[in-house]
Order: sequence, then C-alpha cells, then structure tokens
Amino acid sequence: MKFLPFLFCLATGALPVAHAQSFCASDGEPAPVALVERFISADCEACWSDPATRAASTGELAIDWIVPSARGDDAPLSAAASRDAPARLQAMRRSVPTKTLTVTSPVAGAREVGKVLPLRVAHGLPVNDYIGTSIEMKPAPAVAASGSPWTAWLLLVEAIPAGTQGTPVARNLVRNSLQSIWGEDKQLSKSEQSRFFEFRPMRIPPGSDVGRLRVVGWVQDAQGRVLTAAESRCKPAG
Repeated sequence: MKFLPFLFCLATGALPVAHAQSFCASDGEPAPVALVERFISADCEACWSDPATRAASTGELAIDWIVPSARGDDAPLSAAASRDAPARLQAMRRSVPTKTLTVTSPVAGAREVGKVLPLRVAHGLPVNDYIGTSIEMKPAPAVAASGSPWTAWLLLVEAIPAGTQGTPVARNLVRNSLQSIWGEDKQLSKSEQSRFFEFRPMRIPPGSDVGRLRVVGWVQDAQGRVLTAAESRCKPAG
C-alpha cells in the first residue's frame, strides 16, 4: 500500500525524532474565521488523495478526521483512524460517511456573543510518547448562569503539507483529542471562576511525526455554534 508512508511505522512503534523547537502556542496568531472539518472513512483509501478535496481558504482552519469503519483493522486507513471521530460526528448530528464528509462551521466571534473571547492553546515537547497540552480562556465569560455550559475541544494534530504523503491539500490529521465542559460547576473558587483552563498530557500515537505535531482548539455553545478557535505555532529554539 502506498498510502501514508508513516502508517508503516506503527508496526515498530517507533517515533521520529522531534525537531528542535521552543514552547508552542497560539499567542500572536490570528483567530480562525471558520473550521473546515474533513471526515474520511477508514474504508476509503482513495479519498485521501482525491484532487477534489475541499481546501481551506485564507483564515480557515482545516481539521482531518479518519473515521473507524466496521472492518476494524482490515480497513486500509485503520492505522490512522481516530476513535474520537464518531463522537465528533455525533456532536455535529452527522452520520458516519461511507466515503467523505466535509463540514464548514463559521466562528461566531465577538459580534454574536457580545464580548471578546480570547482562546489560547499550547503544547510542550514530547516526553516518553506523551505531550503536555492546554486550552485556556481568560477571562472566563459568565456562561454558568445561562444554564447552557460550553464545550471546549482540544486536538493534537499532525500537520501534513500539500503534496506530501499522497495528499493534494494541506491537512491537520487528528492524532488525539479531549473535550471539556466549561461553566457547569458552580462550586468553583473565585480564582477558578476567573478563567477556564484545562491541561492534559496527550499520548502520541506510534507512527506520528512529532516534528509536525501541534494543537488546535475551539469552544462551542450548547447549540453547537463555534464561538472561538485557535491553533498553535512552533518557532525554532533560539
């Protein structure tokens, strides 16, 4: 199989050596204007190389999910499938695609929610196949009083440039993810209420190119509207 050469590293469990880089965060990066989520069935190997794949426009954040299939490990793209992809589809009230599905969600922004929502995502360097990741909103908006908590998504993705590994478009392949519910705990202290913050070590799946890893995140309301989003950038160590 010629698809995704890095998948063959899964058999050895080896991880390529990380590039020298400093702490990576979304500081100073423009906020995305929309999320472009591309779902590919693990059964559809040809979908990865499809020249008709929807590319992200300027300001958009592309995210690529490979959805597990009923064939399990026998599916051609199973090695890169995300167990969290079905949960994301369910949250979007979408069915599992037989081939591909692309969903574009505009970021609502301050105009609709009534105030600036500064979101920050960050990650450190890999340690023993794990990487520390975080997502933070400060100051925290008063969402608890509305009775409609928000959901924060934080994804560990592998950035794959267009023209490499068989893809015609640049991709952010989801490698791991977490969800947090913000605003439902009314027992928080004043300091905890001043911001929403989540820090987690995420496992790096075998076969990932750690030099291409970064994090992306967004916050959505109870109706599923994306209110704010962010993506990290890494700079070479000085």
